[in-house]
Amino acid sequence: MPHVSMNIRMDSEIKKKAQELFGELGMDMTTAINVFLRQAVIYNGLPFQIQKAKPNRETIAAIEDVENGENLSPVFNSIEDAKRWLNA
Repeated sequence: MPHVSMNIRMDSEIKKKAQELFGELGMDMTTAINVFLRQAVIYNGLPFQIQKAKPNRETIAAIEDVENGENLSPVFNSIEDAKRWLNA
């Protein structure tokens, strides 16, 4: 089967982290992308679920506080008022 080249644009930090991860798994970026593409063909779609990240307990508690109007800071009319409240 003939091989072709492919150019991919990506965030440099993501590329670095992915290369480190794949290296730990014993493969390079080309191999990892080929595995992904083969799995996509086998699954006839993405080989994993796409979903929003689930918030952690702290975030859930903060959302509940806002919804219940609890543990909220007061509304300030100036930065000075906010500083006084924070330093009290």
